[in-house]
Amino acid sequence: MPKVAILLAPGYEELEAVTVIDVLRRAGVEVLIAGLQKEPVPSAREVKIVPDVTIDELDPEELDLVILPGGLPGVANLKKDPRVKELINKMQEKGKMCAAICAAPGALAAFGVLKGKRATIYPSLKEELTGAELADEPVVVDGNIVTSQGPGTALPFAFKLVELLVGSEKAREVAQAMLLKWPN
Repeated sequence: MPKVAILLAPGYEELEAVTVIDVLRRAGVEVLIAGLQKEPVPSAREVKIVPDVTIDELDPEELDLVILPGGLPGVANLKKDPRVKELINKMQEKGKMCAAICAAPGALAAFGVLKGKRATIYPSLKEELTGAELADEPVVVDGNIVTSQGPGTALPFAFKLVELLVGSEKAREVAQAMLLKWPN
């Protein structure tokens, strides 16, 4: 079973985090909710999630994917934490997947992992994709990087991750059970 971590920093976008966690778990993917600290993490609208682990407990050797949700000031908090950059860079060195949605692709760009890659971001933040080739699409996959535009693209983003981790048949099965059409 694939194992992924989603990193929650104070101010994350709850729709992007919870949607991805929910869909991946429905698909049988092991999802670790990792906080920057041990205590419950407040979202942009003060929804608090209790993390399973802290970022310090994550081992890139054991992970197939690391996900960064958007949200403000969540993304700013991810960007300024050196542990996040270190984890993302270790995942990239090992050829493993990293995914980011909404403002979070800006963190991947700041960490230097989007150079020469096609990527997307929340439309008003296009200038943050330094070094990347901007693609105005809801979800963009380039090699081992997956990016998406925002809260309204959280379901397609989550289903693309399911497809990449456990296959398109599982994505269709989970979508059907959720009364969604995939691919849409």
